[in-house]
Amino acid sequence: MAIVQQVIKAPVQQVWAVLADGWTYSDWVVGTAHMRNVDDDWPAVGTRLHHRAGPWPFSLEDSSLVLECEPERKLVLRVKLWPAGEAIVVFALEPVGPDATRVSLGEDFAAGPLHWVRNKLNDLVLHQRNKETLNRLSDIARRQKTPD
Repeated sequence: MAIVQQVIKAPVQQVWAVLADGWTYSDWVVGTAHMRNVDDDWPAVGTRLHHRAGPWPFSLEDSSLVLECEPERKLVLRVKLWPAGEAIVVFALEPVGPDATRVSLGEDFAAGPLHWVRNKLNDLVLHQRNKETLNRLSDIARRQKTPD
């Protein structure tokens, strides 16, 4: 599993608030172009984000499923984007003092062509994509107000 880490200068509650707001995913997840719907109980296990990914007019509609959720600690998703395949994505949050959070983002292809064609170029592209995803998450989380 390819893992990228970043320390975000925001309390874990602020970072989690962004992860827990499914409507923001197209703002910070690289490749997600539009959120079509978010299940009411998001991010409870079994709920889904319904998204559009890729550039218009070639974007595809698909969904992502919550496999595991530990509020303010961990979120595991099965991300689908057929015909490219599926991936398991793990967000792990660890407080680093009262005003900073270490976020680890791990992603591994689980099915489809991207799972079968694994090489160093794909790993490099995935690493850079996830690094930019954490940069965007950081920008939003630092502006987020902690829920009361």
